[in-house]
Order: sequence, then structure tokens, then C-alpha cells
Amino acid sequence: MTIFNDRRRVLQGSLAAVASLSLAPAVFAKATTATQRPLTTRLTDRLAVIGGVGANVVVLTGADGLLLVDSGAAEHAAALRGQLQQLAGTLPVRTLINTHWHAQQTGSNEAFGKAGAQVIAQAKTAQRLSTDQYQPAQDRYVKALPKPAQPGRRFHLQDRLDVAGETLELGYLLEAHTDGDCFVHFRSANVIAVGDAASPERDPILDWYGGGWLGGRIDGLSQLIARGNEATRYVPAQGPVVGRTELQAEQALLETVFARMTEFVRKGYSAQDILAAGVLNGLPRTLNDPQTFVESVFKGFWAHHNTLSPDVV
Repeated sequence: MTIFNDRRRVLQGSLAAVASLSLAPAVFAKATTATQRPLTTRLTDRLAVIGGVGANVVVLTGADGLLLVDSGAAEHAAALRGQLQQLAGTLPVRTLINTHWHAQQTGSNEAFGKAGAQVIAQAKTAQRLSTDQYQPAQDRYVKALPKPAQPGRRFHLQDRLDVAGETLELGYLLEAHTDGDCFVHFRSANVIAVGDAASPERDPILDWYGGGWLGGRIDGLSQLIARGNEATRYVPAQGPVVGRTELQAEQALLETVFARMTEFVRKGYSAQDILAAGVLNGLPRTLNDPQTFVESVFKGFWAHHNTLSPDVV
């Protein structure tokens, strides 16, 4: 049962959650900017993760070429190529799957597409990459990617590939981060690439203008947790590979925030009022930028106000 369809499970604990706001003061870590360095970590003899290229890139090596999950940021394209060469020599990229449409995941799409790679994505991501996108933070439009960079194969709910002896299952994560997120499950390796649909260490990013919201995030985490087991390794867009325990911890934290936010929205509080009232107090994890997080949650809530509670209008 998902939060998107039924909120009673969360709302039953909302009053208790709000009552606990004053139990501990909020402590937020200041944002740090670390210089990214490319680093390849092997998960199996054929599966690896390349970090430090704008976003984690998962690489499956086959006899005649490579499959990538995401292509990093454009400014790290040379570093990504260098890591791929060290990992697999001159093997070409045959297949590229985008977990969603943000620039950190699509920076080398054009180069690989021009070289003959098949680009695959969820239908919403494919649509967004093929049209100009308005960015409210910059008050400007970002041009659609060139044709070779756009996904030529798209799916709606699920897809399946058999590559290099590995079965890959792809699934839609509705509104977990954007409106076009997907996971890529490497069945034999028991590894799931999740993009920005999970963020065990960094602030969860909810692209409210791009269709993401907190309810979708929690439902997406439920989907990912149910798909895995105690031995599953999850590869987020940022940070190290984690296990199911880390995803469960993130989900529990966000469910607490959801319940508290619902109470404040019902009372008509603004985002600033909600932050000042202590919506993030006493959580087991600190946030680098609590204001941005609360504002994005707030905007997403009003886009989905009719699903929160019968008396939120």
C-alpha cells in the first residue's frame, strides 16, 4: 500500500510526531564542497561503479562492449572516458540507460549516442530530453539534447534487457525525484542502480517543478526496498554503494517529515514558518541545506494537496 494512494498509515502518527518536535534541537551540518576525483570501484568481475564524474556511473562489461547506467556530467566527460579506458580498454559503449533527465546523468549522452550507443530511458525522461526545459531557479530555458543524445528506446512502467550474461530489469519510480526516474536492477549481481531516487548521505533532492515530491520519494523507496534483500547493493547517484538498511533509514526519516509537514500544512503555515517551528528537529540525520529541502517539500505538497488528508483543501 503506497503513501500516494493511502496516507492513513503516516497520518496516524502525525500528532505524536509533532508533539516530539521539542525533544531535541536541530543540528544542521554546513555544506561542504569537495573536489571530485574519478574513482572506479568493482562490484563484481564485470560490474563496476565510477564515481567523481558528476554522478555515479554503473558499468557492465561484456565481450563486445559496455553498458552504462547514466553518463555523468558534461564537465567530467574526459575523466569518465579515462576511467572507462582503464576499466575496459577500447571496448565501446553499446548501451546507455539514463535513470532520469538531469544534466548530471546525461552529460555524455551525445558523445556515446553519436558513437552508436543505444540510449534507453523512462518515457517521461525521454520526453524531457527531447524538448526545451524551463528552469525556474535560473529563469531560463535549457535546450533539448541533440538527437543522438535522446533516448531511442523508451518504456513506461518496466523494461528488461539481457546483456553480457546479466538480466537487467528496469522499473518506473513515480515522482521519487523527478517525473521520469527509474531503477536498473542487475539481477545476477544483486545490484540496483537507483539514481537520485535515494540519497542515504546527502540531502534528498525533490525536483518539485520537475514532478518530484516527498510522497513519491517515500513510495519509491518502498518499491526499492521490497525489490531487494539483505544482500542487495544499491548504487545512488551520489556517494558510496549502500545496503537495504540505509534505504530503510532514509524512508523512516522522510515518513516522519511527511507526517509533520502534513500537520503544518493543515494549519496554513508557510515554508518558513514550518522550518522555524522545527519540522526537522530531532531527526537522526542532519541536512546541509534545510531551507531548500523544506521549501521543495512544501511546494510538492501543494501540488498534491488533495492526496494529503481530507481536511487539507
